[in-house]
Amino acid sequence: MANQDDNHDASGSRNNVEKEIKRGLTIMKSIIRARDKGEKFEVHWSAEDQLIEPNDSMLASYIGSLVRQHIPITCDNWRSPELKVGKEKIWSEIQRSFHIDESRQKYCIQLAGKRLRGFRSFLSNKFLKDEEGNFVEAERPMKYAEIISAEEWDNFVAKRRNEKFHEVSDKNRKRASKPAYPYKKGRTGYARLQQRILAEEKSDATSLPEHVLWKAARVGKDGAVVEAVQNVYDECETLSQTLPSTEVQDCRSVLSRVLNVP
Repeated sequence: MANQDDNHDASGSRNNVEKEIKRGLTIMKSIIRARDKGEKFEVHWSAEDQLIEPNDSMLASYIGSLVRQHIPITCDNWRSPELKVGKEKIWSEIQRSFHIDESRQKYCIQLAGKRLRGFRSFLSNKFLKDEEGNFVEAERPMKYAEIISAEEWDNFVAKRRNEKFHEVSDKNRKRASKPAYPYKKGRTGYARLQQRILAEEKSDATSLPEHVLWKAARVGKDGAVVEAVQNVYDECETLSQTLPSTEVQDCRSVLSRVLNVP
């Protein structure tokens, strides 16, 4: 998606991440029970190669549980060769419980990285910050003692005590707190939203024009569309009709041009 303002599937609020952790533990138990019976779950993908129903949430939550088990929270570089064994373990566990092609490995590992970043942010915000957002020392949360060792927690706290970390964290928080076009669909990602819209419209299409999906993702529960979002949509409509067909290979380029992003 051309606009990068929303990272709803990456970190989310404290409550959402905490619920995700609990849901992940519950789902992991059900997956293990099914695996013991020799059962595997099917997963499906959209035309844009995104996870869709059924079982998309199940796989995503399971990946979150796996990454919390096999990758340390002190990991700063997701591309580090030191994580190779952990990533391979995550992928092999996914394959044990889901019918999933090798070509999906990259997607799943990238999702694992997002889940880890969300977990790290959750730990920092819940246990290492006061109400004003200032750093505070804290003991290892015992509810996560099974997946976080005492040494790992001490190293994690030490990194967050670092002044340079706070500078980067403050900058990212300020940027994330003021999105130009806020995402309004909570934990429902673009892929599931698109799947839902196409089903409601009983459409034979496999995807929506990107600016149409982008706008739908920013419609509130009351059905209202803020002027700034509507203006972007209208510009996309106008641009898609005026550009030569050779330049409009798909609506992604149209939305990217209007938002002035790569």
